[in-house]
Amino acid sequence: MVLLKGDQATRDPWVRLGDEDPLPEGAPVLLTHGRWLREREGLLARNAPLGVVLPSDRSPLSLAEDLPRLGLVALEFPKFTDGRPYSHARLLRQRLGYGGEVRAVGNVLRDQLLFMHRCGFDAFELPDDADVETWRAAFDEISVFYQPAADGPPSAMDLRRPGTSPAKACVA
Repeated sequence: MVLLKGDQATRDPWVRLGDEDPLPEGAPVLLTHGRWLREREGLLARNAPLGVVLPSDRSPLSLAEDLPRLGLVALEFPKFTDGRPYSHARLLRQRLGYGGEVRAVGNVLRDQLLFMHRCGFDAFELPDDADVETWRAAFDEISVFYQPAADGPPSAMDLRRPGTSPAKACVA
């Protein structure tokens, strides 16, 4: 697996654990949502970074009170036709004010990378055979957008009529 974070391929510092895997001492761990719910109290007392993989059928609201403790929320795309993680990323960033890493995992497609980024994703698990330069180019393929989004660039309406942006009203 290749991790694209920002515009760089990087080594993933997080250890992804299954439900029965032992917790490594002091390492940042990425846990299933089910394990998080079962072992929450003990995990909150742990003195190491914590992350949760959230399936697309679970709302980030289930993590709302724990977000200050989580360094990573990985949103799972089980198939390319499931768009719920886009909404989850916006919810995390805009309504819940989450400032940690929001990572796209699962069926991550190059054609959707820019749109994922616009919704609030800042890291992406790419297929093992991914050409990172080709994937990075996806961020620059569109320069003007009609929709306001979590990533902040002005919309086409903002560019046409500065000072009258509905995008600013959406963020509040």
